[in-house]
Amino acid sequence: MSEPSLPSPPPPASGRVWFYGAVGLLALCLAFGGWGLWQVLASGGQAPGAQQFQAQKKQIEQLEQRAATLSRSDQISRDANRDLQTALAERDEEIAGLRADVAFYERFVGATGQRRGLTVHELKLQPQTEQAWHFTATLTQNLNRGAVNAGRLLVSIEGTRAGKLQRLAWSDLRQQADAPGLPYSFKYFQQVEGDLVLPADFQPVRVTARLVPQNGAAVEQSFTWAAAAGREGTGASGLK
Repeated sequence: MSEPSLPSPPPPASGRVWFYGAVGLLALCLAFGGWGLWQVLASGGQAPGAQQFQAQKKQIEQLEQRAATLSRSDQISRDANRDLQTALAERDEEIAGLRADVAFYERFVGATGQRRGLTVHELKLQPQTEQAWHFTATLTQNLNRGAVNAGRLLVSIEGTRAGKLQRLAWSDLRQQADAPGLPYSFKYFQQVEGDLVLPADFQPVRVTARLVPQNGAAVEQSFTWAAAAGREGTGASGLK
């Protein structure tokens, strides 16, 4: 006859404590995970840190856009100010020139002005290309007040070509045989303008303006090329 079995001894107390602790820790982790999931769902699918990052990123983009706008506005203001300063300088130069012209005309036509007959007061040359030049001749007279002076203006140029002296006549400069002179008609003063073409290997030295009036003798006025081209003080070199 077999002996009756004895009941198993109960687990130690320390094992039960560990088991209950593990179960409690697992429950705590599940609760914390559920809270985090609820926070994500409540914030529209983004964690609070990600939402803050997006907000800061948007703010940075707005600040960069504002900085770019201010920089562009500042550049526009600088350009406008520079253009304004240039325009003011040009106006000041223009006003100074007009005042000089008015002073000259007042002295010229005034009662105390020196009486002079028909003459070329000034001749200016401006380059158009390497060989082409534009000239402006200022013609004056105040000897016969109120009388009309009419005639034609012709220009000739002296210089060197291939080491030799050469004189280019009006027809050479206009590249037209028997080219007529430029007409003029005035009482006190007039500016006559025209164009000249020089040979490529020609070195100009002196330019001469010849006035052929309808009545009276012709008048010639010579200028150095450097003076007429503005490379030194302008002025006539002599009356022939």
